[in-house]
Amino acid sequence: MTFDLYTTLYIVAIIAEAMTAALLAGKLEMDLVGVFLLGWITALGGGSIRDVLLNHYPLSWVRHPSYPLITGFAALATIMVAQHMHRLRKLFLFLDAIGLVVFTVMGCQVAMTEHLSVVCVIISGMITGCMGGVLRDILCNDIPLLFRSELYGTVSVSTGVVFLCCSHIVDNRNIELLISMIFGISFRLLSIRYNWTLPRFSYRS
Repeated sequence: MTFDLYTTLYIVAIIAEAMTAALLAGKLEMDLVGVFLLGWITALGGGSIRDVLLNHYPLSWVRHPSYPLITGFAALATIMVAQHMHRLRKLFLFLDAIGLVVFTVMGCQVAMTEHLSVVCVIISGMITGCMGGVLRDILCNDIPLLFRSELYGTVSVSTGVVFLCCSHIVDNRNIELLISMIFGISFRLLSIRYNWTLPRFSYRS
């Protein structure tokens, strides 16, 4: 039951991330190979970086070869519905929030299974949740969302802390996931709705 829940949410998350990456690829007029690869890298890049840093092998997409195909074809499928995306903006914001939270929780879980320190668990969650987007933005020659004032990394870190606390209080993985998702998704959507940001540093000589 727990495995199915996590797997289902993970599939939803990687599809959502691949589709959002495809929209950016379309704005930059990439070809089909570019759309496919950008969707794949965005959806699976964060988890791959985490696994390499933690020496956690095999990588998730090596263990499950269907994941690159799912993300790549989800990105390509976005081309057919791209003209209607403005009607689905709220849905995609919600799915993107799910992706951030689910990736963060799964990153924390991987570090916890390796019996790493609290700091490493939180960092592992943030890497999994955010680094796919960083790779996407770098490949598209843009300043990564993680490094801007928008609350993205903050939501990931906060969700990781909540999940870590729940894992020591609640003895049910589904409830831990549910609490973390409610917190993380609510935090992310509220930050977008009310334009919550961190202070910016501006320096001019």
